Amino acid sequence: MRTIIVLSLLLVNIHRTISAPKGVTASLRAKWSMTPFLLETSEFIGEDGNEKFWQFVDTVKELTVYKQGESVRSYYNLIIKKAGQFLTDLQVNLLKFALALRSYSPAVHASQQIARDEPPPEACPAFVSIHGQHSCSTKDIKKLLKAAAGRPKPYLYKNDRTYLGVNKTDVPVVILYAEIGTKKFTSFHKVLSEKAQQGTLIYVLRHFVADPKPQKMLLSGYGVELAIKSTEYKAVDDTKVKDSKTAINTEDDDNDEVQGFFFGTLKKSHPELQENLVELRKHLLESTNDMAPLKVWEMQDLSFQAAARIMSIPKFDALKLMRDLSQNFPSKARSLTRVAVKQEMRKEIEENQKHLSETIGVHPGDGEIFINGLHIDLDIQNPFSILDILRGEARVLEGLHNLGIKGEHQGKLLRLPVNAVDDSYALDIRHPSIMWINDIENDPMYRSWPTGVQELLRATFPGVIRQIRRNFFNLVLFLDPVQEESVELVKLAELFYKHKIPLRIGFVFVVNTKDEIDGFSDAGVGFYRLLNYIADEYDLSQALMSMVSLYNKVDVGEKLSVDTLSAYLKRKFPKASPERILGVESEYDDKRKDGALFYKKTGLGALPLALFNGVPLSPDEMDPDELETIILQRIMDTTTTFQRAVFMGQLTEGSDVVDYLMEQANVVPRMNPLILSTDRKYLDFTAKPVVDDWEDTTMFSYLDARDKTAVVAKRMKYFTNSDEDGMSTVTMWIAGDLERVSGRKLLLNALKHVNASPGVRVGVIDNPSGKPSEDNTVLYRAIWASFLTQKKKAALEFVQKLLKEESSQLLQQGTKMKDLLMQEMDEDAFEKKFNTLEVDFIRSQQLFCRDVLKLSPGERGVISNGRILGPFEEQEEFTVEDFHLLEKITRSGSAEKVKAKVKQMGMKPKHASDLVMKVDALLTAAPKGEVRRDVHFIKDSHSILHLSPRENEVFYDVVAIVDPLTRQAQKMSPLLIVLSQVVNVRLQVFMNCRAKLSEMPLKSFYRFVLESDVTFLANDTVSPGPVAHFMELPESPLLTLNMITPESWIVQAVRSPHDLDNIHLQEVSRVVTAEYELEHLLLEGHCFDLSTGQPPRGLQFTLGMRRDPLMYDTIVMANLGYFQLKANPGAWILRLREGRSEDIYQVLTHDGTDSPVDAGDVIVVLNSFHSKIIKVRVQKKAEKINEDLLSETNESKGIWDSIARRSYSSPGSRLQYYAVRSSLAKNMCFCRYVVWSTFEKSITGGGSKKDDGEKKREDVLNIFSVASGHLYERFLRIMMLSVLRHTKTPVKFWFLKNYLSPSFKETISHMAESYGFQYELVQYKWPRWLHQQTEKQRIIWGYKILFLDVLFPLAVDKIIFVDADQIVRADLKELRDLDLKGAPYGYTPFCDSRKEMEGYRFWKTGYWASHLGHRKYHISALYVVDLKKFRKIAAGDRLRGQYQALSQDPNSLSNLDQDLPNNMIHQVAIRSLPQEWLWCETWCDDASKVTAKTIDLCNNPKTKEPKLMAAARIVPEWVEYDNEIKQLLRRVQEQGDTAKEKQTPSTSQQKKVDNLRDEL
Repeated sequence: MRTIIVLSLLLVNIHRTISAPKGVTASLRAKWSMTPFLLETSEFIGEDGNEKFWQFVDTVKELTVYKQGESVRSYYNLIIKKAGQFLTDLQVNLLKFALALRSYSPAVHASQQIARDEPPPEACPAFVSIHGQHSCSTKDIKKLLKAAAGRPKPYLYKNDRTYLGVNKTDVPVVILYAEIGTKKFTSFHKVLSEKAQQGTLIYVLRHFVADPKPQKMLLSGYGVELAIKSTEYKAVDDTKVKDSKTAINTEDDDNDEVQGFFFGTLKKSHPELQENLVELRKHLLESTNDMAPLKVWEMQDLSFQAAARIMSIPKFDALKLMRDLSQNFPSKARSLTRVAVKQEMRKEIEENQKHLSETIGVHPGDGEIFINGLHIDLDIQNPFSILDILRGEARVLEGLHNLGIKGEHQGKLLRLPVNAVDDSYALDIRHPSIMWINDIENDPMYRSWPTGVQELLRATFPGVIRQIRRNFFNLVLFLDPVQEESVELVKLAELFYKHKIPLRIGFVFVVNTKDEIDGFSDAGVGFYRLLNYIADEYDLSQALMSMVSLYNKVDVGEKLSVDTLSAYLKRKFPKASPERILGVESEYDDKRKDGALFYKKTGLGALPLALFNGVPLSPDEMDPDELETIILQRIMDTTTTFQRAVFMGQLTEGSDVVDYLMEQANVVPRMNPLILSTDRKYLDFTAKPVVDDWEDTTMFSYLDARDKTAVVAKRMKYFTNSDEDGMSTVTMWIAGDLERVSGRKLLLNALKHVNASPGVRVGVIDNPSGKPSEDNTVLYRAIWASFLTQKKKAALEFVQKLLKEESSQLLQQGTKMKDLLMQEMDEDAFEKKFNTLEVDFIRSQQLFCRDVLKLSPGERGVISNGRILGPFEEQEEFTVEDFHLLEKITRSGSAEKVKAKVKQMGMKPKHASDLVMKVDALLTAAPKGEVRRDVHFIKDSHSILHLSPRENEVFYDVVAIVDPLTRQAQKMSPLLIVLSQVVNVRLQVFMNCRAKLSEMPLKSFYRFVLESDVTFLANDTVSPGPVAHFMELPESPLLTLNMITPESWIVQAVRSPHDLDNIHLQEVSRVVTAEYELEHLLLEGHCFDLSTGQPPRGLQFTLGMRRDPLMYDTIVMANLGYFQLKANPGAWILRLREGRSEDIYQVLTHDGTDSPVDAGDVIVVLNSFHSKIIKVRVQKKAEKINEDLLSETNESKGIWDSIARRSYSSPGSRLQYYAVRSSLAKNMCFCRYVVWSTFEKSITGGGSKKDDGEKKREDVLNIFSVASGHLYERFLRIMMLSVLRHTKTPVKFWFLKNYLSPSFKETISHMAESYGFQYELVQYKWPRWLHQQTEKQRIIWGYKILFLDVLFPLAVDKIIFVDADQIVRADLKELRDLDLKGAPYGYTPFCDSRKEMEGYRFWKTGYWASHLGHRKYHISALYVVDLKKFRKIAAGDRLRGQYQALSQDPNSLSNLDQDLPNNMIHQVAIRSLPQEWLWCETWCDDASKVTAKTIDLCNNPKTKEPKLMAAARIVPEWVEYDNEIKQLLRRVQEQGDTAKEKQTPSTSQQKKVDNLRDEL
């Protein structure tokens, strides 16, 4: 009753006039058409493996027939239901989240794009491409297959879906482009899948929707900010815009509490007061949205007050309140000042903060999220990558849950540090059979070099190899002296030695190992003995020289012969006895066999071989022409690793460097590529099968792979050699046919290994060559009978005897099994079991081998803690040493650590060993992420929000640390809300408040656009998609809209009549709508020159598709060798740009791409919303090694290039280059002053001559400008007109596209047509590694100065930047042709003539006065850039470097675009332009206005006069220009309206068009 009275009283006081709500909405759509949910679902399922993908495809073969009859919601539910057959409940929730995010839409569209590139035949709902020929009909497949062999196979991408047929490589490849679920797909799929199973073709499926829906999808996963702008200077356009008619749904916001009233509840209780309640809510909000500024003392405690408010309400609403407070803070601030903060809460927060700071380095105010201990950096991660993390974690969490591991044990096992798989294993090179030719540490020739490891940290020039007297770099060559390839490798080793490259070189000679052998008949043995003789009589370096001169006598293409050896011996050592040296009784035959035995034991591949610091080089790298560069590159790469080790104190002055290297985790006793391969497959032991019976083969055959594995694991018997605790850390399964010699030998080696290794157990799986029968399973049944009836020791001895070849021969000759039994065995029990064993369970094992291990009958394999190795080749031997290596690798992963944790659970040894095997397989199969942190708090009563998970379900452990009034809280609170809707979470949110705030912590309204599931409208159709709604905003402040999107997205506004840079709700009648489009996904990369290790500045790349190879281009920066290219989902080809880039350079290798590493064309597939970052390594062509990209003639170059010019393109040329660089760098201290002054001069632009031979390019005036907001775009058009009026030279305008409004982009083409100028919109995404600005104005300032070297093509020599609010009164050609006296750019200094402004000239006092000295402070409203010079001296890279250093301090660079070049004036010279080039009333007196060539409408800090008023008053012609432009825009508007009227067809015509679309 009381509520009604209060309500009535309040409602009486409110006027009944109901006005339409005002607000702002922002949406973001994809550039491509909507992709079907079914196809996105197939991609989601496909990530769990190819097998599941094809099973799902078979299940939904003709699902689209339901599309017509069902509502969209029902069809969506049907898809989810079908997917649920292959997914767990948790994965279904993640699928719904993925569909809401449209996370797999780029993957589907990428296939669509690849299909377009084919291109598809006309009017074809589905088609096949067979080696380049297309058909829409299944009937043509046979004919096309016959002709396919003569044509090249198509290129297959890593993500292509290949049907699980017989793996053959010599059959045609058929690519089907079709939409899963359609009838046409089914008819093709039936034919192709049958043929693939028969092995007559390889069947690949790519998504292709013949008739995509015209509407675009709305995306989510981004933030929208409305920042409050300063209104100190009025910068709003007075031109009226038409209001949009969009209405806004306000019901969503009714659940929020306003001043203690819960309006959602009130409306339900009092439906008759609906209208009045809406009005009351609005009234209360307006009184709450009081934007009056707070006093400093009122701000101090805001963060704690917000936390106290959040902690005071029911915990299920707390996250929503945190979202509301952080996202609408400017209008909530005043209400928070009245909240009291309890002392115990404050104390608890401070204690927890101290603990967090000490343990994980988190400080007050920081925002962090940890999911299962994994750190989620919200600056880098986005909902798409978080979905991937959730998916990856789901596999492990569900696995542990299914294995019965719950509660605290789950967390402990999850946090185990699993060693990542090394991709470069090393051999121990401390072996006596290596003949070391030199020793950097002890040889006298290196005596002058410094010995300290700290020398590595001494600064030196890029690309210099440090000469330090330590064996940091070791090269071991395994050679057969007689092999032709050995000749060049020995010569190369001598070049390294001669040029004093700090490389210790050793040889292992692999020669004949027979005892009695004559050096006169075997050249290899003769060579070895001769070498030993020279080494003994003289020294090892002499032996190396002799090897080289000996090989110099061998003609190209010839081998070393005994005659050559004898002749050399006679000539060089005439007194020596050839018989004594080379003969059978040679005295120099010591250790001849050692090399060959060492080589055999290492398990390395074919000779010749090289090891760099123990790591083998691949056969491709062994090409002598490439090896030189590769070794030098390895030296430089390894230097970085050593530097880190020295810095971290792991490598000290007392360390033996070689011992340090050989004690690393990646060093192994033997190389077996099969064991050490990084491509590892694991069994999944996490299933819980309904049956665990393998005697019923039919039942077993119906089980899926996981269930089959679980049954085999449960029924397996073992030969064990347990640890003292009875547990086994490593479990090996041996699969093979024991009736074959190879199968018996494999098991015998495994059992020998078990005897020698405690903690290992071995199980045996039979895989007979034929159908299992009593005849071909004799040995295996005997083994199984001994398992079931004998003691372990007796069984092991019997089986070892049984596996020996003499036992097999006896059995074949008719000996009975009982005659082979051993004395201590229970013969009766054995015989009874052996004679009654059925072979059904062996049939099941054979099925397991075929379906799960992918072994054909008779093939062998080894499984170690779930990791599958095999199938082995018939002749391939897996030795006892290989088993030792496999055990070492298994233990070093996570097996030892898992065992320690399982031991704490107190289980029986057999169960515990099983669990170790299963958990180890689960953890090592999971992708390796970063280290998991154990985040805990000292107290959690008053400062931590707890949400408990649902019981007996898989849950994620989420810890959030956040100050509720920060930008992180604005993003984190909605993310946590969605996360708790998608998955089961145990959530802890710690209020990490800052004390004593001195300014408003947040100055913006914010929305994070994210939904947990696809939403539907009341009529069961899909909602248009997620949108950012800002309602109940205060109307007084001026707002600017910012889109905060994932790093790799380039978005632009495509539709909005309003000025999104200046939103003033007082001046709009309804809703401000902003529609954005995801215009491009960014492809980023880093490029380095392999020879120098440096980025090739000015190198250009192009990106395109097969049919259009040049769509986008870019230039490589010197900072990190960074480049970026605009792209969209699809398959792209990256090439060096035709011209100088392609002439001088070639691409050598690349990482992160989708084509083979050494392929010339770099293929990159963009198929997700994630960032795609690639690495490209290039090298100058041998004949172009002296050329420089940035100078077309050999102008004066840097010191290193002059050295390079002396080199020549032959083996050793680069060695000479490095040797000279190293010695020069070492002596640099003596000649530093001379060199540095010339170096400085080349940087700052002293004394450079204009190149007379410069090509005359087309005479165009290039003008660059940036603008944001309608007012500045109005100024910009006027500036353009003033430029055009004063020049006869053709003009090309360059505009930064990032911030232009839709209306400007629509009208600029009309203006260009009317006035006859060219224009180009340039775009560059702020690189992620460069310190980000958050304020829009500062971002725009950054774009003015930071990217000048990469925004424009290399063909543009000079560019003039003109501020939008400038009026030009002279010909800018004059400025372009002005001599900049060697400086890269020219700026006008600030005027000094208006004396009354003296107090505002900040550059005349303090920092600027001392920094500039006698130089002037320059204004950035107008400047001319000599881009050739700018790039040549790396000015852009220097500016970015200085910006990175200074911008970390929020108080520096207050006028970024102006302060930065002035700050860098000593490093990058500025040419001061004559004062007349820029006049501005604020700083220049009236007398100088007459000669002004440009007039700038600077802000006046004294009068704060609005820009529009100032423009009309200061520049008489401005009004005239303004009216002329307005007339033009009016004409354009009228033409547009007329065109629209003409375009609208009658409804009957429209129907025809729609029908036509359906028929297509």
